[in-house]
Amino acid sequence: MSFEIKLPLFEGPFDLLLFFIKRDELDIHDIPIHTITNDFLDYLHQLEEMNVDVASEFILVAATLMRIKSKMLLPRPVTDEEGNEIDPREELVRHLLEYKKYKSVIAELSRMEEERALKFRRGNVLKEIKKLSEINNVEAELQDVDLYKLLKVFGKIMSRYAYEQNKPKHEVVQFPYTMAEKRLFILKQLKTNEQLSFSQLISLEPTKIAVIFNFLSILDLLQMGEITMHLGEGFNNFWIEKVEGDLVPE
Repeated sequence: MSFEIKLPLFEGPFDLLLFFIKRDELDIHDIPIHTITNDFLDYLHQLEEMNVDVASEFILVAATLMRIKSKMLLPRPVTDEEGNEIDPREELVRHLLEYKKYKSVIAELSRMEEERALKFRRGNVLKEIKKLSEINNVEAELQDVDLYKLLKVFGKIMSRYAYEQNKPKHEVVQFPYTMAEKRLFILKQLKTNEQLSFSQLISLEPTKIAVIFNFLSILDLLQMGEITMHLGEGFNNFWIEKVEGDLVPE
């Protein structure tokens, strides 16, 4: 017996986010960013496994969710000029509310469009027939064509062709890391090192994406209370160590 898995395909990333919020009965003004980020990324990974192209706007929202998650995990909150703490989710919530408002009127606009399509405007029939005949009179159009007009049209076509050839192309790359693997990697390093500096961690895997995954994993472990952090002088480096009593997986 074979099983077929079907995923709902959403029109855009905000549709997907609103689906998660409605499904889990979440407060749109107080989104649990950790949970909704994991759900969003899991959906994208399932699309990739099914060889479905992920649109650039989904990738952009995924990156935005990761950025918000990182800001919320940082120990130092961001404040405005008056010293009030800025919620990193504020801009996302505002966009979601605006999208939800416009989404609510789409059905009514579609109904009005269908009604309008069934109506015909009143006009001068003879005048409209004459206008259509002029548009389709190829011989009359060719009489007004000269070399300058032909070159102008050719130039526009070549410009459009060059633009199409040089348009930016988006390519989705599956990174060889996961947050769970990196958290486990860091905990194993702390099993043999009482303290571990971030610069030491970078030297173990000095690639840009590995550094990003390691840093986000450290923030995750801090939030889970499995490690503590000590800042260095000048804030150019920091050290981490595991909390006493935590068990590190073998």
